Amino acid sequence: MDVSVTNAQVTLVQLDNYGPWTVTPEPRREADLQTMQSRLYADLSQFFGTRDGYVFFTRFDNMIAVTNGIDRAAHARLQESLRNRYPVTVSLGIGAGANPADALVDATAHLQAAGSAQDAERREVLAGDPLDDDERTDDDVHIAHFDVNDATGKYTDELDAFSTFVRIEQGYASLMRALHDDHDGLAFFVGGDNVIALVPELARETYEAVIERVREEADMSLKVGVGAGRTATDAGMAAKHALEVCREDATTVEGDVAIRN
Repeated sequence: MDVSVTNAQVTLVQLDNYGPWTVTPEPRREADLQTMQSRLYADLSQFFGTRDGYVFFTRFDNMIAVTNGIDRAAHARLQESLRNRYPVTVSLGIGAGANPADALVDATAHLQAAGSAQDAERREVLAGDPLDDDERTDDDVHIAHFDVNDATGKYTDELDAFSTFVRIEQGYASLMRALHDDHDGLAFFVGGDNVIALVPELARETYEAVIERVREEADMSLKVGVGAGRTATDAGMAAKHALEVCREDATTVEGDVAIRN
């Protein structure tokens, strides 16, 4: 049986009144919107990354960051920096929980309580409290880094680019549902054939069952490296090293303290 011992801190990054802004005073060119979104995501990734956090783009007007160890003052500095460089502002909801899904629910509730995402009067909300230092431990964050087995040989070198994209997205959707609905985890596609998930502590057999479900639903074979740490960077690097062990030893699940036998 899985036992969650994580202490997740998640920040929901939400662009203020973004939908109406994109069509005011008239519809803006899609190329300009895509360029702004990608630059904004890059800046967020750099900001959180230099503070040992991760951010994932999800829908771009809503992004999700793993922010263990990042305090409220840093969140406020981020809002100020973006306000000075972009034509849009962002609201930030900080949530914490015993598992990632609960932490995101908490973060989301803070922003929803402050007003709609399309409320023209809602600007730069900063709501919710980061974890106190005395609440934190050295294995608060658990990261699972999934990789498709032989994606190049099976898909990239065999199918056209869009068909490959469809197959990868189908596998990602299956994995995302399995981790979120059954195990309170949050999985994010990060490019190529890689998915990074913020998870509670899960048993080895749970990862094996999730991988089997994806194989059955999407006809896709996965491997995963799992790591734990005080911050997203600590856990993520441990997961990357564990994934390399999978590649070298042709195994399915590898990891450190996040794997319980």
